[in-house]
Amino acid sequence: MQLIVLGLNHKTAPVEVREKFNFSRSRIKHVLRLLKESDDFSEAVLLSTCNRTELYLVAQEPEDGMEALHNAVKRIAGKAFDKEYFYTLTGVHCVRHLFLVASSLDSLIVGEGQILSQVKDAYHLARTSGTTSFMFNTIFNQAISSGKKIRTRTQIAYRSVSVSSAAVDLAIEVVGDLSDADILVIGAGKMSELTARHLMDKGAPSIFVTNRSYDHAKELADKFNGSVIRFDDFIDHVVNADIVITSTGATHYIIHHDQLALALEERVKPNPLVLIDIAVPRDVDPEVTDLDRVVLYNIDDLKNVVDTNKELRNQDAEAAKFLIEEDIEALKERLRYLSMRPVMVRLHDKFDFLRERILAKTLRKMPELTEEQQHKIEVMSERLMYKFLRDPMININKAAGTEEEEHVKTDISRFFMLDDKDEDNPDDEKNYNYWN
Repeated sequence: MQLIVLGLNHKTAPVEVREKFNFSRSRIKHVLRLLKESDDFSEAVLLSTCNRTELYLVAQEPEDGMEALHNAVKRIAGKAFDKEYFYTLTGVHCVRHLFLVASSLDSLIVGEGQILSQVKDAYHLARTSGTTSFMFNTIFNQAISSGKKIRTRTQIAYRSVSVSSAAVDLAIEVVGDLSDADILVIGAGKMSELTARHLMDKGAPSIFVTNRSYDHAKELADKFNGSVIRFDDFIDHVVNADIVITSTGATHYIIHHDQLALALEERVKPNPLVLIDIAVPRDVDPEVTDLDRVVLYNIDDLKNVVDTNKELRNQDAEAAKFLIEEDIEALKERLRYLSMRPVMVRLHDKFDFLRERILAKTLRKMPELTEEQQHKIEVMSERLMYKFLRDPMININKAAGTEEEEHVKTDISRFFMLDDKDEDNPDDEKNYNYWN
């Protein structure tokens, strides 16, 4: 058997190709049903997001699995299939890729949190569809756990690497909780929209928007449950705002020192007014920093934050990769016994069969025993069997993944007459080596 992932993502395919492979929930269920009926694959998970579509599989036969996989994808995708956009990884490389995906290290924006939820959803959908078993239940749960651990042990999810997100983080540093903050966004362009989205993601319940075009301001405000302020009146709102973020296309200052000084005479809030100017040319007169209780950040301040965070995020990513390798090694150890499992199962079954036969024969000769006495003898026989098997099972398990593995499998099969011809054949080893 072999682990395989076939997929495409933002690195390998443009959006016009990726959108053709964006699967709805109902379509994912349909694909999983088809794979469940296949004799080529024993387990399957399909992950589909806006930036990636990946099909994870456990193939029954390594040689035939790849051909069967490509044929299955061709049937599903039709004419849209072009192998130049796809990547295929097997064994431990497949597992490592899943861990990188779940931890967001393979995302378009490293550190984003949505992908971990998407991996969870894909796994749970596959599990409820009956297309996962021991192998993927183990691997996907470990990948999800690893993704959570990386988000808690590193700061990778909390480093702002865009100007708009850095603007919001700087505002939070001064104001704190955004749930009660009065926020004004001046401008209705792309940067204003991105900033508004980050504000809402960080807890702002709503925003006020102003722009020279009232219609454009209303369009942006409606996207975020906001309110519109007419451009000629925005300075009156600035007076008691907590945060003002400005990003217009003006060629001159729209907030002047004297204008703001006069307006602040009416301010009743004790906290400072945070002005974040992400416009070029600047929207805010830099001399406003002379005013009491005014904090101003401009685009250079934000870029310094972004550059610092990019470097720190790169360091976090390296630390995350180290954690992933630790988890993969732990997973390997956990799954190491799988190659020996068929021998262990046959050995246990043979002993259990003999135990039950001898127990039944003995109890027939002792009809005077009560049910309780019979039960005690049965329990004793089970305990004796486990005692007898304990040391052999430990040694069999220790041999898994070592140079002695083949010898131990052969010897155990011969000594206990398990008649396990498949296990005696070294060529059949590939059927149980998931990691190559």
